[in-house]
Amino acid sequence: MDHSTALLIVDMQQEMANVAATGRQQANPEAEERVAELAAACRTAGLPVVHVMHDDPRAESKFRRDLPSGQPLPCAVPQEGEAVFWKTSSSGFCGTGLEQHLRDAGITRLVIAGGVAAFCVNSTARSAAGLGFGVKVVEDALIAFDMPARKGGMLDAQSVLEVTLSALHAGFGKVVSVADVLAQLPAGAEA
Repeated sequence: MDHSTALLIVDMQQEMANVAATGRQQANPEAEERVAELAAACRTAGLPVVHVMHDDPRAESKFRRDLPSGQPLPCAVPQEGEAVFWKTSSSGFCGTGLEQHLRDAGITRLVIAGGVAAFCVNSTARSAAGLGFGVKVVEDALIAFDMPARKGGMLDAQSVLEVTLSALHAGFGKVVSVADVLAQLPAGAEA
């Protein structure tokens, strides 16, 4: 990986931990640690780290920048000089300056981590691919919860994650692990 690649961290906000603390089933309980590991390694390697966070316009939402639940998780606190984009919809590219920022910085490839895999990560990765960016989605650095099935019942978190990643891998980018990303960083860059 070179400086045309950036780590894009999606929606790693306190509400993710709040939801997990309720006992909701999740596929990657160590996702926060993996995101922190990726961010540290990319920073050490000199690769840009970019953050997208959700600022839901609905008053009842917990994903609002004016609430403690909308603040970054400790694993993903933006460092000085790192770009932060606030979105009001699922894709990190919709209504934000993310695309222009990446183009101005010469970024052509994205390594995407964060949450929630089936929603904002999915939308952001698909948008990135549609805009011509190379996309790698880091499977073990994604928050993935169970979800209601449209015909009733619940879909387990691991199945939701696998279907999401399979669809992304089939047509929008490559699914990789944290270990894969670390192995491609310049020597000595691993955290």
